[in-house]
Amino acid sequence: MDRKPLNQSGRSDLIIGRNPVLEALKAGRPIDSVYICGEGGSLNLIVKLAKERGAVIKQASRQKLDEMSGAASHQGVVAVGACAEYVEIRDILEAARAKNEPPFVIICDEIEDPHNLGAIIRTAECAGAHGVIIPKRRSASLNDTVFKTSAGAASWVPVARVPNIPAAIDELKEQGLWIYGTDASGEDCSNADLKGPIGLVIGSEGFGMGRLTASKCDFMLRLPLKGKITSLNASVAAGIFMYEILRQRDAADGK
Repeated sequence: MDRKPLNQSGRSDLIIGRNPVLEALKAGRPIDSVYICGEGGSLNLIVKLAKERGAVIKQASRQKLDEMSGAASHQGVVAVGACAEYVEIRDILEAARAKNEPPFVIICDEIEDPHNLGAIIRTAECAGAHGVIIPKRRSASLNDTVFKTSAGAASWVPVARVPNIPAAIDELKEQGLWIYGTDASGEDCSNADLKGPIGLVIGSEGFGMGRLTASKCDFMLRLPLKGKITSLNASVAAGIFMYEILRQRDAADGK
């Protein structure tokens, strides 16, 4: 993947200006989000194509676009390229079937810090997870920061971006997965049976899982905490849970 800067902003993930954004969309380049200021003419076509490609449309002020683009002429539009293509939930489940393994899916409920999301994706790849699910809104996405923080794992781990996490959980349940939330009220993760088809929900950095998401979980897991601090960083906690799942699976396989 070419990581050279594409514009005067110095950021390799930005596409600036109407024609560059339009051509990138026509060419099928992975686009994460499109920032728009104004309407009419080619901007309307850009919005239409971006929606068809599954990109998030964000209305922005001219000042915001000026800040993003630096010295470049943005003409009312800046697109943020994705470091990898998003997939569908069925693609993640198919990846598990192809390996003849019970599905192991990480569900990120509003992880907004791209460094945390990148670290979670990196650990997911190392721990053998088949994919990661993120919401379209109120979440970090597959941008350049996530790519760098994941040490390139974002190119290998399938990531599905969905409109609604509770609905995605329902879809996983229909496919036979048990959903495990993460909360201080739950069972010690080392005592739970985590060897079967599993979806692991990691809540947001500040507020944990949303109420509706939590209500969809079949079980709750917790980590033992012995210090005065009552919580861990989201990506650190996710890593410990993932490796407990891997430990149990390897033990069951005699590894």
